[in-house]
Amino acid sequence: MKSNRSTGLWRAVSITALASTLLLLFGFGYSVKDMLWPAGKAYEGESSAVQPEKTASLAASKEIRITAFGDSLTKGTGDATGEGYVKQVVRLLQEKFRIPVKLNNNLAINGLRADQLVEQLKTDKGYRYSISQANLILFTIGGNDLFQIATGEEASEATGNFSLDKLRKELPIGIARLKSVVAELHEINPTAQVVYTGIYNPFYDLQDLREGSLEVQKWNTQAYELLHQYPNMTLIPTFDLFENTIQTYISSDHFHPNHDGYAQIAARIAQSLE
Repeated sequence: MKSNRSTGLWRAVSITALASTLLLLFGFGYSVKDMLWPAGKAYEGESSAVQPEKTASLAASKEIRITAFGDSLTKGTGDATGEGYVKQVVRLLQEKFRIPVKLNNNLAINGLRADQLVEQLKTDKGYRYSISQANLILFTIGGNDLFQIATGEEASEATGNFSLDKLRKELPIGIARLKSVVAELHEINPTAQVVYTGIYNPFYDLQDLREGSLEVQKWNTQAYELLHQYPNMTLIPTFDLFENTIQTYISSDHFHPNHDGYAQIAARIAQSLE
């Protein structure tokens, strides 16, 4: 009996010691992990990009539901037919996928800046609902921000006093606004395919303003880097369409595309989608 008690006691002591050792090793390992990979920092090989829910293929959808928003480019200003690029995208996608394509809303507003758009996305329930119901979102923004930065004026009140030096210095302000737009959009609908149309220099044919294209390119590059963090978002470039063909694709206001210019944008968007 005494021997059995001794054996049982030593067995209990051994188990307790083993458990304590394992607990100590686990704690040590956890501490090492915290030193090597502090909280808030990505592990080696871990992507810092946003990982939204899986985005469904448009081709596999029963219906494409489009919500468009942004500035005058999405509104279609300059197109005498009133189609702009949005309605032309609807038609092209119907031809491409042979499924119903519905335009939920075109919520674009002439003269809208990115900081104003952020407020719309945050506070306007109609905006938020329409965006949440879409599986394809089209938007443009940024041209009015750059115009305001370069002139200190709204596009509708322009006097032509451009300062490219000011635009170079304050470009990050506009990019910060775009970042807020994209973050808010992702919060509203993280699964829809999103197409952002890049900006162009409508004054490329004016010698004094031709260098503005360099700042436009910086905007597009940084916008791409921003959107690239979101696997469901795409930037469509347009700057090249309007540099050597301004007389062909720019409307009489020398700012917005004409119908053919919007058709070129629509074709690129349709080609980018699967």
